[in-house]
Amino acid sequence: MTTARSIADNLSEIESRIRNAAERAGRRREEIRLVAATKDQPPPAIREALAAGVREVGENYVQEAAAKWASLPEPALVRHLIGRLQRNKAGKAVLLFDVVQTVDAIDVARALSRRAEALGTPVEVLIEVNATGEPQKGGVAPGGALDLVEEVASLPALRVTGLMGMGPLEGSSLEVRGCFAALARLFGRLAPAHRRVLSMGMTGDFETAIEEGSTMVRIGTGIFGARRSSG
Repeated sequence: MTTARSIADNLSEIESRIRNAAERAGRRREEIRLVAATKDQPPPAIREALAAGVREVGENYVQEAAAKWASLPEPALVRHLIGRLQRNKAGKAVLLFDVVQTVDAIDVARALSRRAEALGTPVEVLIEVNATGEPQKGGVAPGGALDLVEEVASLPALRVTGLMGMGPLEGSSLEVRGCFAALARLFGRLAPAHRRVLSMGMTGDFETAIEEGSTMVRIGTGIFGARRSSG
């Protein structure tokens, strides 16, 4: 499927880097889950990743996911929404995803909960935190995150298991590390029932994220190479 390096080769390298980062932090590789971010990747590339061992995938858009999932008959596959969820897409999101990582407002959570309850399909959710304060990013401000966790956790059919966040789009290594450390401190303040998943770290910064406590990394380019059109 790929030319210079196969997806399996890329995954092997990513696995090694995850393991090394975990060891530097005194952690076990098994503590970190890998989500393959498949935005703009065509189904054949995703199937290649599945054949190489990927078991969790993340899509940014509800519509794009709907077009792809039908061609990925993997009953054990865990499907994540890792892009911003619009309230009017909540119904489709319940049908398509096992985990919604980007809940950042109570109105979105209520819409998701209503649909999940009607379908009898509980949904795992993470609260997205905008730890950098960048206006182009989604996410609740850190100061409102704990309250939002409690509000969302009180809704039927939603199960809050942790937080999701991103490092700065542009920043020094110290700024990236500081952002992840702040998210990890906030995560540590959650009630135990909601303190299971800390999703932070992408292709360019996942090793730092792991060193600061991430339990889930979302990697696209590092696995698939440059994004390709799914059309």
